[in-house]
Amino acid sequence: MHTNTNTLLHPLALRRAEPEDLPGVLTLLADAAEWLYSRGVRQWPRGGFGPERIVPLIEERVLFLLDDELRYLDPDESAPPVATIAVDDHADPEFWTLDDDPGAALYVHKLAVARPWSGSGLGDALLDWACTYAHAAGLPYLRLDCAKDNWRLQEYYRRRGFRHVRTVDLPHRASGALFERPSLDLATTAFRDLTMAELISA
Repeated sequence: MHTNTNTLLHPLALRRAEPEDLPGVLTLLADAAEWLYSRGVRQWPRGGFGPERIVPLIEERVLFLLDDELRYLDPDESAPPVATIAVDDHADPEFWTLDDDPGAALYVHKLAVARPWSGSGLGDALLDWACTYAHAAGLPYLRLDCAKDNWRLQEYYRRRGFRHVRTVDLPHRASGALFERPSLDLATTAFRDLTMAELISA
């Protein structure tokens, strides 16, 4: 995994998103969408997602945020999250068929890392964490879909242990390249996992 000055100087913690996090999440996703758009990638709508797409993820408790823990030293400062990832059991029915056994996996959505943290390896760490999360749920796979024409991103997922299942080419969907990875119990030192306390107390 790559590291940079940010991850060495700023301790990070992973937690579930709360309703009050909505503005920061929308800003992070909008910034990521604009960056993708500037590179010719149309997977996400320019300007990001509306609240109606994100609020259900928060309410279902499937959206997770990485925080810079130093933000809590200044209670007056409202810092946006460093990264976000949603992990749930919602297989997109336009992509995953009954033959895929949709219930055999967890699915990654809305993975984004703030631009100042680009190159820090946080995307890698969050995918490893999601892989462990699927393993802990007793499911054999972690799955995702990405833009059909984003070859660079597809190669990135291959390097991260994902297998290209197939590409579903629907004219109304920019996404459609389907990937899966076996779930494994992987340790990460990139951040503190505050969600583990929930599992222990459950």
